[in-house]
Amino acid sequence: MTATTSSTTGTRAADRHPPALGGFCAPVLGIEIRRVLRNRRTLLFILVMPAVFFLLFGLPTRGEKLDNGLPVTGWIMISLAVYAAMVATTSAGAAVATERALGWSRQLRLTSLRPAAYVSTKVATAMVLGLLGVLVEFAVGAASGVRLPAHVWVESGLTAWVGALVFAAFGLFVGYLAPAENVMQFMGPALAILAMLGGLFVPLELLPELMQQIAKFTPVYGVGQLARAPLTGTGVDWAAVANVTAWTVFFGLGAARLFRRDTTRV
Repeated sequence: MTATTSSTTGTRAADRHPPALGGFCAPVLGIEIRRVLRNRRTLLFILVMPAVFFLLFGLPTRGEKLDNGLPVTGWIMISLAVYAAMVATTSAGAAVATERALGWSRQLRLTSLRPAAYVSTKVATAMVLGLLGVLVEFAVGAASGVRLPAHVWVESGLTAWVGALVFAAFGLFVGYLAPAENVMQFMGPALAILAMLGGLFVPLELLPELMQQIAKFTPVYGVGQLARAPLTGTGVDWAAVANVTAWTVFFGLGAARLFRRDTTRV
């Protein structure tokens, strides 16, 4: 009987296989996205606030032109699309702080979901929300009379969205670093300050020289410069590419390290 039991147990253990892609799948991703979209506060900051900012600060500049003849409203719209994507992806990533406080990390350790799949689901959810933020901002701009060449819409929109990956990593980093009761209180002012320093709210040329130099080392600067490049015609700024890459790696590695520390405790 003992031999039979051992053989059966061994067969069952051998038949157990880890889930494909560590558990990352469309149904789980869909649940995550629906859960986040039910958060009205999140939708307010992602969809409403950037659009309101454009109506307040973009519309008064209608008729003004950049040096290349394209509208200033396009510059403002793209900058606020970057801001919308930044807020969306950061908020979605930082949501892990609440899950940690509720003990959800402990529950996930009892399932076959792999840590990498969990983090990937969070990042993918953040990027979906970031795309939504960019699309809404562009829709508001178009409805308000912004007219740009087709390639500018596509290239700037994609850059604003893909560049938001750095903020998804930033959100995860902060979510694993800060307690749940403080994370959102910290994120709101921090994002506003980063947007200001990075040149999203005010052109850097209007800031003091010292502030302009500081701006080049913020994570917002690189994304903003690259997203506006198709509009301004300045071409690829490799310093901006290095800025985005460095911050993405820094926040990504930091989040991975904090995640391993967090799950080790549970």
